[in-house]
Amino acid sequence: MEGKMLEMFEVGPCEDDYQLGFLIGQRFSNQIRSRLAGDLILQNQLLPFARTPQGQPLIKALSETNQKKFPRYWAELLGTAKGSGVPVLDIILINFRKEILPFISNAAMNSNADSTVDCSDVLIVSDLMALAAHNEDANVALVGHTYLIKGKLSNGLSFIAYTYAGELPSCAFGFNSHGLAFTLNSVPPTEREIVPAAIGRNFVSRDLLEATSIADALARIHSSEVSVGHSYNLIDIQTRMILNVETASRSRVSVHEVGATPFFHANMYLHLQVQQVHDENSISRQKRAAVLPQGSKMDFLSLLGDTEDAKYPIYMTGPTLYTLCTAVIDLDGKTLTIIEGNPKKRKVSHVFSMSSKNLNCNLVYTGKGTCR
Repeated sequence: MEGKMLEMFEVGPCEDDYQLGFLIGQRFSNQIRSRLAGDLILQNQLLPFARTPQGQPLIKALSETNQKKFPRYWAELLGTAKGSGVPVLDIILINFRKEILPFISNAAMNSNADSTVDCSDVLIVSDLMALAAHNEDANVALVGHTYLIKGKLSNGLSFIAYTYAGELPSCAFGFNSHGLAFTLNSVPPTEREIVPAAIGRNFVSRDLLEATSIADALARIHSSEVSVGHSYNLIDIQTRMILNVETASRSRVSVHEVGATPFFHANMYLHLQVQQVHDENSISRQKRAAVLPQGSKMDFLSLLGDTEDAKYPIYMTGPTLYTLCTAVIDLDGKTLTIIEGNPKKRKVSHVFSMSSKNLNCNLVYTGKGTCR
Protein backbone atom coordinates (compact mmCIF):
# COMPACT_ATOMS: atom_id res chain seq x y z
CA MET A 1 0.00 0.00 0.00
CA GLU A 2 1.41 3.38 -0.97
CA GLY A 3 0.00 6.86 -0.61
CA LYS A 4 0.35 9.81 -2.90
CA MET A 5 3.51 11.89 -2.95
CA LEU A 6 3.73 14.02 0.16
CA GLU A 7 2.78 17.59 -0.77
CA MET A 8 3.98 20.77 0.92
CA PHE A 9 1.94 23.98 1.11
CA GLU A 10 3.55 27.32 1.97
CA VAL A 11 1.10 29.63 3.73
CA GLY A 12 1.33 33.01 5.45
CA PRO A 13 1.82 35.48 6.83
CA CYS A 14 -1.96 35.81 7.04
CA GLU A 15 -4.14 38.60 8.37
CA ASP A 16 -5.39 36.30 11.12
CA ASP A 17 -5.38 32.68 12.27
CA TYR A 18 -8.79 31.95 10.74
CA GLN A 19 -7.39 32.82 7.32
CA LEU A 20 -4.38 30.57 7.92
CA GLY A 21 -6.68 27.65 8.62
CA PHE A 22 -9.00 28.59 5.76
CA LEU A 23 -6.18 28.54 3.21
CA ILE A 24 -4.94 25.17 4.47
CA GLY A 25 -8.45 23.75 4.35
CA GLN A 26 -9.03 25.13 0.88
CA ARG A 27 -5.72 23.79 -0.47
CA PHE A 28 -6.27 20.28 0.92
CA SER A 29 -10.05 20.07 0.73
CA ASN A 30 -9.98 16.88 -1.35
CA GLN A 31 -7.68 15.08 1.09
CA ILE A 32 -9.70 16.27 4.08
CA ARG A 33 -13.02 15.19 2.56
CA SER A 34 -11.57 11.82 1.56
CA ARG A 35 -10.07 11.25 5.00
CA LEU A 36 -13.34 12.06 6.77
CA ALA A 37 -15.38 9.82 4.47
CA GLY A 38 -13.07 6.86 5.02
CA ASP A 39 -12.42 7.33 8.74
CA LEU A 40 -14.43 4.51 10.31
CA ILE A 41 -13.73 5.70 13.85
CA LEU A 42 -15.24 9.08 12.97
CA GLN A 43 -18.19 7.62 11.10
CA ASN A 44 -19.00 4.68 13.37
CA GLN A 45 -18.07 5.98 16.82
CA LEU A 46 -17.37 9.70 17.14
CA LEU A 47 -20.27 11.05 15.10
CA PRO A 48 -22.91 8.73 16.67
CA PHE A 49 -21.55 9.60 20.15
CA ALA A 50 -21.74 13.32 19.36
CA ARG A 51 -25.50 12.97 18.94
CA THR A 52 -26.07 11.36 22.34
CA PRO A 53 -27.00 13.09 25.62
CA GLN A 54 -23.64 11.94 27.01
CA GLY A 55 -21.58 13.14 24.06
CA GLN A 56 -23.02 16.60 23.49
CA PRO A 57 -21.98 18.17 26.83
CA LEU A 58 -18.50 16.58 26.67
CA ILE A 59 -17.82 17.95 23.20
CA LYS A 60 -19.23 21.35 24.13
CA ALA A 61 -17.01 21.52 27.22
CA LEU A 62 -13.92 20.36 25.30
CA SER A 63 -14.56 23.03 22.70
CA GLU A 64 -15.04 25.80 25.25
CA THR A 65 -11.97 24.83 27.31
CA ASN A 66 -9.63 24.70 24.34
CA GLN A 67 -11.05 27.82 22.71
CA LYS A 68 -10.46 29.73 25.93
CA LYS A 69 -6.88 28.47 26.36
CA PHE A 70 -5.91 28.67 22.67
CA PRO A 71 -8.23 31.14 20.87
CA ARG A 72 -5.84 31.54 17.92
CA TYR A 73 -5.62 27.81 17.24
CA TRP A 74 -9.37 27.43 17.67
CA ALA A 75 -9.86 30.07 14.98
CA GLU A 76 -7.40 28.15 12.79
CA LEU A 77 -9.47 24.98 13.30
CA LEU A 78 -12.69 26.79 12.33
CA GLY A 79 -10.97 28.23 9.26
CA THR A 80 -9.84 24.75 8.19
CA ALA A 81 -13.42 23.50 8.35
CA LYS A 82 -14.71 26.47 6.34
CA GLY A 83 -11.95 26.31 3.76
CA SER A 84 -12.41 22.59 3.15
CA GLY A 85 -16.20 22.85 3.09
CA VAL A 86 -16.80 20.16 5.71
CA PRO A 87 -18.91 20.34 8.89
CA VAL A 88 -17.17 22.01 11.81
CA LEU A 89 -18.25 19.12 14.04
CA ASP A 90 -16.27 16.64 11.93
CA ILE A 91 -13.10 18.72 12.28
CA ILE A 92 -13.66 19.12 16.01
CA LEU A 93 -14.14 15.38 16.47
CA ILE A 94 -11.00 14.26 14.64
CA ASN A 95 -8.92 16.82 16.54
CA PHE A 96 -10.32 15.59 19.87
CA ARG A 97 -10.67 11.91 18.98
CA LYS A 98 -8.31 10.70 21.71
CA GLU A 99 -9.95 12.89 24.33
CA ILE A 100 -13.40 11.52 23.37
CA LEU A 101 -12.88 7.81 22.64
CA PRO A 102 -12.27 6.78 26.27
CA PHE A 103 -15.78 8.00 27.12
CA ILE A 104 -17.53 5.99 24.41
CA SER A 105 -18.88 2.64 25.56
CA ASN A 106 -16.65 -0.20 24.31
CA ALA A 107 -14.32 2.33 22.64
CA ALA A 108 -11.24 0.64 24.06
CA MET A 109 -12.24 -2.66 22.49
CA ASN A 110 -13.40 -1.27 19.14
CA SER A 111 -10.65 1.26 18.48
CA ASN A 112 -7.71 0.10 20.57
CA ALA A 113 -5.31 0.36 17.65
CA ASP A 114 -6.14 4.00 17.05
CA SER A 115 -6.24 5.07 20.66
CA THR A 116 -3.09 3.42 22.01
CA VAL A 117 -0.65 2.61 19.23
CA ASP A 118 1.06 5.53 17.56
CA CYS A 119 4.75 5.76 16.70
CA SER A 120 8.19 4.55 17.76
CA ASP A 121 11.27 6.69 18.48
CA VAL A 122 14.94 5.98 19.08
CA LEU A 123 16.99 8.87 20.50
CA ILE A 124 20.64 9.49 21.36
CA VAL A 125 22.95 12.37 22.32
CA SER A 126 26.57 11.20 22.53
CA ASP A 127 29.98 12.59 21.66
CA LEU A 128 29.75 10.86 18.29
CA MET A 129 26.18 11.65 17.25
CA ALA A 130 22.95 13.32 18.26
CA LEU A 131 19.89 11.89 16.53
CA ALA A 132 16.16 11.47 16.86
CA ALA A 133 14.63 8.86 14.55
CA HIS A 134 10.85 8.51 14.48
CA ASN A 135 8.34 6.17 12.83
CA GLU A 136 5.02 7.92 12.21
CA ASP A 137 2.46 5.14 12.70
CA ALA A 138 -1.28 5.52 12.27
CA ASN A 139 -4.46 3.82 11.16
CA VAL A 140 -4.32 2.78 7.50
CA ALA A 141 -7.11 5.29 6.81
CA LEU A 142 -4.43 8.01 7.05
CA VAL A 143 -2.41 6.66 4.10
CA GLY A 144 -2.54 9.35 1.41
CA HIS A 145 -4.18 11.79 3.83
CA THR A 146 -1.19 13.69 5.19
CA TYR A 147 0.71 16.77 3.99
CA LEU A 148 3.42 19.21 4.98
CA ILE A 149 2.59 22.75 6.08
CA LYS A 150 5.23 25.47 5.87
CA GLY A 151 3.68 28.20 7.95
CA LYS A 152 4.95 31.76 8.16
CA LEU A 153 3.59 33.89 10.98
CA SER A 154 3.35 37.66 11.18
CA ASN A 155 5.84 37.72 14.09
CA GLY A 156 8.55 36.31 11.81
CA LEU A 157 8.45 32.72 13.02
CA SER A 158 8.24 29.91 10.47
CA PHE A 159 7.55 26.22 10.94
CA ILE A 160 7.36 22.96 9.03
CA ALA A 161 4.74 20.48 10.23
CA TYR A 162 3.77 16.99 9.06
CA THR A 163 -0.02 17.20 9.26
CA TYR A 164 -2.94 14.78 9.22
CA ALA A 165 -5.71 15.96 6.88
CA GLY A 166 -8.15 18.17 8.77
CA GLU A 167 -6.13 18.29 11.97
CA LEU A 168 -4.09 21.11 13.43
CA PRO A 169 -0.39 21.06 12.60
CA SER A 170 1.01 18.81 13.99
CA CYS A 171 -0.01 15.66 15.82
CA ALA A 172 3.07 13.97 14.33
CA PHE A 173 6.34 15.93 14.09
CA GLY A 174 7.62 19.36 13.11
CA PHE A 175 10.22 22.06 13.70
CA ASN A 176 10.49 25.83 13.64
CA SER A 177 12.91 28.61 12.77
CA HIS A 178 14.25 28.70 16.34
CA GLY A 179 15.84 25.30 15.74
CA LEU A 180 13.33 23.51 17.96
CA ALA A 181 11.76 20.24 16.79
CA PHE A 182 9.49 17.61 18.28
CA THR A 183 8.18 14.13 17.65
CA LEU A 184 5.28 12.56 19.53
CA ASN A 185 4.32 9.19 21.01
CA SER A 186 0.84 8.31 22.16
CA VAL A 187 0.55 6.75 25.65
CA PRO A 188 -2.40 4.80 27.16
CA PRO A 189 -3.50 6.00 30.62
CA THR A 190 -6.41 4.10 32.12
CA GLU A 191 -9.84 5.74 32.13
CA ARG A 192 -9.55 6.80 35.78
CA GLU A 193 -6.41 8.78 34.89
CA ILE A 194 -8.26 10.87 32.29
CA VAL A 195 -9.84 14.23 33.08
CA PRO A 196 -12.82 14.93 30.79
CA ALA A 197 -13.08 18.19 28.86
CA ALA A 198 -9.54 19.40 29.58
CA ILE A 199 -6.90 20.47 27.04
CA GLY A 200 -6.51 18.37 23.90
CA ARG A 201 -3.16 17.08 22.75
CA ASN A 202 -3.50 18.49 19.25
CA PHE A 203 -3.67 21.99 20.73
CA VAL A 204 -0.55 21.45 22.85
CA SER A 205 1.50 20.23 19.89
CA ARG A 206 0.23 23.11 17.73
CA ASP A 207 1.50 25.43 20.47
CA LEU A 208 4.92 23.74 20.47
CA LEU A 209 5.43 24.85 16.85
CA GLU A 210 5.70 28.40 18.21
CA ALA A 211 8.09 27.67 21.11
CA THR A 212 11.21 29.86 21.11
CA SER A 213 13.45 27.42 23.00
CA ILE A 214 13.39 24.03 24.69
CA ALA A 215 12.71 25.80 28.01
CA ASP A 216 9.76 27.62 26.45
CA ALA A 217 8.48 24.32 25.03
CA LEU A 218 8.61 22.76 28.50
CA ALA A 219 6.78 25.75 29.96
CA ARG A 220 4.04 25.41 27.33
CA ILE A 221 3.64 21.71 28.16
CA HIS A 222 3.59 22.39 31.91
CA SER A 223 0.96 25.12 31.56
CA SER A 224 -1.52 22.92 29.69
CA GLU A 225 -4.02 21.08 31.87
CA VAL A 226 -4.29 18.09 29.54
CA SER A 227 -7.12 15.61 29.44
CA VAL A 228 -5.27 12.44 28.45
CA GLY A 229 -1.51 12.98 28.39
CA HIS A 230 1.21 12.34 25.83
CA SER A 231 4.92 11.68 25.30
CA TYR A 232 6.89 14.53 23.70
CA ASN A 233 10.41 14.27 22.32
CA LEU A 234 11.77 17.83 22.36
CA ILE A 235 14.83 18.41 20.17
CA ASP A 236 16.93 21.60 20.31
CA ILE A 237 19.70 21.91 17.73
CA GLN A 238 21.02 25.09 19.38
CA THR A 239 21.84 23.40 22.69
CA ARG A 240 22.29 19.86 21.25
CA MET A 241 19.69 18.53 23.64
CA ILE A 242 16.88 15.97 23.47
CA LEU A 243 14.30 15.63 26.22
CA ASN A 244 11.61 12.97 26.51
CA VAL A 245 8.66 14.51 28.35
CA GLU A 246 5.85 12.29 29.55
CA THR A 247 2.64 13.97 30.66
CA ALA A 248 -0.66 13.02 32.23
CA SER A 249 -3.75 14.80 33.50
CA ARG A 250 -3.69 16.87 36.69
CA SER A 251 -0.42 18.60 35.69
CA ARG A 252 1.77 15.52 35.99
CA VAL A 253 5.02 15.76 34.01
CA SER A 254 8.24 13.74 33.99
CA VAL A 255 11.35 14.80 32.05
CA HIS A 256 14.15 12.48 30.94
CA GLU A 257 17.23 13.96 29.29
CA VAL A 258 18.54 11.67 26.57
CA GLY A 259 22.25 10.88 26.77
CA ALA A 260 24.78 8.50 25.27
CA THR A 261 22.65 5.42 25.98
CA PRO A 262 20.11 5.03 23.13
CA PHE A 263 16.56 5.64 24.33
CA PHE A 264 13.69 3.81 22.62
CA HIS A 265 10.12 4.94 23.24
CA ALA A 266 7.03 3.22 21.89
CA ASN A 267 3.56 3.81 23.32
CA MET A 268 3.69 3.20 27.05
CA TYR A 269 4.84 5.42 29.90
CA LEU A 270 8.46 4.66 30.83
CA HIS A 271 9.24 7.07 33.67
CA LEU A 272 6.04 8.89 34.69
CA GLN A 273 4.15 6.84 37.28
CA VAL A 274 0.68 6.54 35.78
CA GLN A 275 -1.81 3.68 35.72
CA GLN A 276 -1.85 2.60 32.09
CA VAL A 277 -3.45 0.11 29.75
CA HIS A 278 -1.33 -3.01 29.12
CA ASP A 279 -0.45 -2.66 25.45
CA GLU A 280 1.10 -5.85 24.08
CA ASN A 281 1.99 -4.16 20.78
CA SER A 282 4.06 -1.48 22.49
CA ILE A 283 5.65 -3.92 24.96
CA SER A 284 6.68 -6.21 22.10
CA ARG A 285 8.28 -3.35 20.16
CA GLN A 286 10.10 -2.20 23.30
CA LYS A 287 11.50 -5.70 23.91
CA ARG A 288 12.51 -6.14 20.28
CA ALA A 289 14.32 -2.79 20.18
CA ALA A 290 16.31 -3.73 23.28
CA VAL A 291 18.05 -6.61 21.46
CA LEU A 292 18.81 -4.81 18.19
CA PRO A 293 22.07 -2.89 17.46
CA GLN A 294 21.86 0.85 18.20
CA GLY A 295 25.39 2.06 17.51
CA SER A 296 24.92 4.16 14.36
CA LYS A 297 22.38 6.01 12.24
CA MET A 298 22.10 2.97 9.99
CA ASP A 299 21.39 0.81 13.06
CA PHE A 300 18.61 3.21 14.03
CA LEU A 301 17.05 3.00 10.58
CA SER A 302 17.31 -0.80 10.58
CA LEU A 303 15.68 -0.91 14.01
CA LEU A 304 12.77 1.27 12.87
CA GLY A 305 12.45 -0.91 9.76
CA ASP A 306 12.37 -4.17 11.71
CA THR A 307 9.58 -6.62 10.82
CA GLU A 308 10.86 -9.74 12.59
CA ASP A 309 7.82 -9.92 14.87
CA ALA A 310 5.04 -10.63 12.39
CA LYS A 311 2.28 -9.84 14.88
CA TYR A 312 3.77 -6.66 16.37
CA PRO A 313 6.46 -5.34 14.00
CA ILE A 314 8.22 -2.05 14.66
CA TYR A 315 7.72 -1.12 11.00
CA MET A 316 4.00 -1.54 10.26
CA THR A 317 2.36 -2.38 6.94
CA GLY A 318 -1.27 -3.07 7.85
CA PRO A 319 -3.89 -4.37 7.87
CA THR A 320 -4.88 -1.92 10.64
CA LEU A 321 -1.75 0.07 11.45
CA TYR A 322 0.69 1.55 8.96
CA THR A 323 4.01 3.37 9.19
CA LEU A 324 3.33 6.50 7.12
CA CYS A 325 6.95 7.66 7.03
CA THR A 326 10.14 7.91 9.07
CA ALA A 327 11.65 11.22 10.21
CA VAL A 328 15.33 11.54 11.14
CA ILE A 329 16.52 14.66 12.94
CA ASP A 330 20.30 15.12 12.92
CA LEU A 331 21.24 17.70 15.55
CA ASP A 332 24.82 18.02 14.32
CA GLY A 333 23.90 18.17 10.63
CA LYS A 334 20.95 20.41 11.53
CA THR A 335 18.62 18.56 9.16
CA LEU A 336 15.26 16.80 9.24
CA THR A 337 14.98 13.99 6.72
CA ILE A 338 11.73 12.28 5.72
CA ILE A 339 12.01 8.71 4.45
CA GLU A 340 9.25 6.93 2.54
CA GLY A 341 8.71 3.19 2.88
CA ASN A 342 10.84 0.94 5.06
CA PRO A 343 13.66 3.09 6.46
CA LYS A 344 16.10 0.21 5.89
CA LYS A 345 15.89 1.06 2.18
CA ARG A 346 16.61 4.75 2.91
CA LYS A 347 14.33 6.15 0.20
CA VAL A 348 14.48 9.86 1.02
CA SER A 349 11.64 12.15 -0.05
CA HIS A 350 12.62 15.40 1.69
CA VAL A 351 15.60 16.89 3.52
CA PHE A 352 15.06 20.17 5.36
CA SER A 353 17.68 22.49 6.76
CA MET A 354 16.88 23.43 10.34
CA SER A 355 19.50 26.18 10.58
CA SER A 356 17.84 28.82 8.39
CA LYS A 357 15.96 31.40 10.46
CA ASN A 358 13.37 32.19 7.80
CA LEU A 359 13.33 28.70 6.23
CA ASN A 360 13.51 30.20 2.73
CA CYS A 361 15.93 27.47 1.70
CA ASN A 362 14.63 24.78 3.98
CA LEU A 363 13.90 22.25 1.23
CA VAL A 364 17.44 21.09 0.51
CA TYR A 365 16.49 18.03 -1.49
CA THR A 366 13.35 16.34 -2.69
CA GLY A 367 13.13 13.25 -4.81
CA LYS A 368 14.42 9.70 -4.71
CA GLY A 369 17.71 9.17 -3.00
CA THR A 370 19.44 7.66 -0.02
CA CYS A 371 19.88 8.86 3.53
CA ARG A 372 23.61 9.16 4.14
